[in-house]
Amino acid sequence: MRLVVSDVVRQRFPTYRAIAVDASGVRNGPSSGDSLGPLREAEARARRRLGDRPPSALPEIAAWRAAMSAFGCKPSRYACSAEALLKRVARGDELPAINHLVDLYNAISVAYGLPLGGEDVERVRGDVVLMPAVGDEEFDGGDPPAPGEIVWRDDLGVTCRAWNWRQGVRTRITETSTHAYFLIEAIEQEGASSLAQAAQELCARLDADHVETAELP
Repeated sequence: MRLVVSDVVRQRFPTYRAIAVDASGVRNGPSSGDSLGPLREAEARARRRLGDRPPSALPEIAAWRAAMSAFGCKPSRYACSAEALLKRVARGDELPAINHLVDLYNAISVAYGLPLGGEDVERVRGDVVLMPAVGDEEFDGGDPPAPGEIVWRDDLGVTCRAWNWRQGVRTRITETSTHAYFLIEAIEQEGASSLAQAAQELCARLDADHVETAELP
């Protein structure tokens, strides 16, 4: 399995950068103090950074909003995953406990203001490609994508709509997942400068037999 950025996306969004983290023999389980502690710490860290500003004022979030608009998705409806989390934090809400791994990657996403998602490798079929949707793809997380919408998809259908807005159900990381990949994304320079640090922090928190990172070509 490979993560592939299509030529169309590269040409339209030349500043896009991403780091993938592959974790095999990874151990997951229910949310616990080991995962909720970092999540609450990240919320506090994000609130200090935001102050009285909305998440959209952060340059890395503003750049994602511009990218969403560029392929026809209104950012007020299709917020990137990092903005969606930061909006909850800005309201004073605690982020929900999902499971150990999801809590950990949500903590890093909020702390750095970077979209970060994870998928169960065993549930993926073929390469996962970032590309414009045709509009007839299968998506088990809600309505199908609109033609031209940037999506991640494998051989069976869309795994994430509107770049990183909404993940599908089939490839989600569950408590029984043992092989997962995580993708940390940036669309402009300030976010890109934090990618390596965010990836390093994620790797340090994973309990796995083998972890490796790679920047998407």
